[in-house]
Amino acid sequence: MSAVELDRAVELLVRQVGHWQQPRWAATAAGGNMSRADLVHRLVQEIANRAADAEGGPRRAVPRLDNDLALPDQLRVVAADLVVAAPPPEVLARAAAEVTATRDTL
Repeated sequence: MSAVELDRAVELLVRQVGHWQQPRWAATAAGGNMSRADLVHRLVQEIANRAADAEGGPRRAVPRLDNDLALPDQLRVVAADLVVAAPPPEVLARAAAEVTATRDTL
């Protein structure tokens, strides 16, 4: 799994949700018990955790901003941080799979 494939998965998700307004973010995710915004924030946190692990640093909570419209940008940032950390290919593969699974759930 290459960084290009992770970038592609992130870009597909961002294209899917980047134009959403607050009511769409607040709606419940398919088959779940959380909002779409909470689901994407959970994904952002998971990728940030993977980046911290790859860097050998401590895991930190990603702030849950008041405006859900910032979530696509947060996802892009943490995904870029993961790529820069140069983790093993299997870490990139798991991250890309998580992005794709989240996209399918939305």
